[in-house]
Amino acid sequence: MAYKEKKIEKKYFSIGEVATQLGVTTSLIRFWENEFDIIKPKKNRKGNRQFTREDIENVKLIYHLVKEKGFTLQGAKDMLKNNHSRMQDRLKLIDSLKDIRVFLDELKNSMP
Repeated sequence: MAYKEKKIEKKYFSIGEVATQLGVTTSLIRFWENEFDIIKPKKNRKGNRQFTREDIENVKLIYHLVKEKGFTLQGAKDMLKNNHSRMQDRLKLIDSLKDIRVFLDELKNSMP
């Protein structure tokens, strides 16, 4: 029987890792944490924020609404209040399409 290596997945991410992933400042994420109820990172004994994948998805959703779609903070709050799951599904679809585009661009560039 062959040994199969298990992939270890990280459960928590620092605010710096989340900020780097989105290309924003940590202060913006802390601001959004105060403004939006859906961002609720745990804090360790030192008080450092520990973001779960769900927290990161919610930050991405806010980023999409505010930075990419141009919503005001109140507009984004209203949209999330009324259409949270629909907006999450839409963002997942957009992310999938972006991944496909990157793949197709790489494929195109690798052709002679």
